[in-house]
Amino acid sequence: MTRFKAKYVVFSVIAVMMAYVLYHNERFLIEPGNPIWEHYAPFKWWLLPHGIFGAIVLLLAPLQFSDRLRRRFTRLHRIVGRLYVVGAFGLAPLGAYIQYYQERMGFPRSFSILAATDAVMLMTTTAIAFMFAYKRKIAQHRQWVTRSYSVALVFITGRFVMGVTGWELLSIEIAQAIIWTCLAMSILLADIANNWVELRAAISAPARSPVTISQNRQETAVETV
Repeated sequence: MTRFKAKYVVFSVIAVMMAYVLYHNERFLIEPGNPIWEHYAPFKWWLLPHGIFGAIVLLLAPLQFSDRLRRRFTRLHRIVGRLYVVGAFGLAPLGAYIQYYQERMGFPRSFSILAATDAVMLMTTTAIAFMFAYKRKIAQHRQWVTRSYSVALVFITGRFVMGVTGWELLSIEIAQAIIWTCLAMSILLADIANNWVELRAAISAPARSPVTISQNRQETAVETV
């Protein structure tokens, strides 16, 4: 599979997960009578900007990976990138604060620590990506944008896994374990994506036999002499 095809497969999977989460977890947004609004009522004015920043991050990030957009509309690419940075730096602390606010509603402190860790990882990877963009070090910039977006997707992947498996109905400890797992895997998967071409090349390259290696060493020694 070429890098082009792999990229579109990945974004297709992400689109499917986002569609599932929007229907399964977020459709209350168009249901005024949904009882979940009673839960959100105490912190709804914090939730509103959090949702807006989250939409900016999740919807604009894929545009940053478009080579065609970057080449043909460089200025637009930079504007979208800056909006992504603003979105990430608004989304992360608000998410951590909302989770901390919910402690008074019965949520454990461990969930607040998880949200704070997620926020720090998102802001750090985004800040490093922006720094490399500012320095015009594009290769490193793209690597860190990939890590940043992967961390941002924890919001989607955690809910998707819990919804599809039905584990969302289990204990809050299970929910935390799933989100911690998604957060830990996010950087690993981002680095696999960053090094996908090299990994494929290494896997597909024929193995060199010990005899061939020994012959090469002997030839090199003779040439040196």
